[in-house]
Amino acid sequence: MNWNTSSTFTPVGLALGGQPTHKVVRTLGDAAHMLIKDWPSDDGEEYVSAVKACVVAISGQIAPEQFREAFLRAADEAGIAALTVVY
Repeated sequence: MNWNTSSTFTPVGLALGGQPTHKVVRTLGDAAHMLIKDWPSDDGEEYVSAVKACVVAISGQIAPEQFREAFLRAADEAGIAALTVVY
């Protein structure tokens, strides 16, 4: 398991209501931390799907980009503005 893998994970910028107000998620580890510690609600269907997809991606069973799609759906469900970060 590689928590800090970022192979093809396109970074996601999130606009949050609390402190800090902005967060950039670059790795599966960042995403896992965000979902478990900083997510505003843990009872949505897309949230649960994103958590499961994160575990599967960390274990290498799906590509990080596939997880990213589930993460974006969960952000939308939670009312979190998300955008692709381009470097």
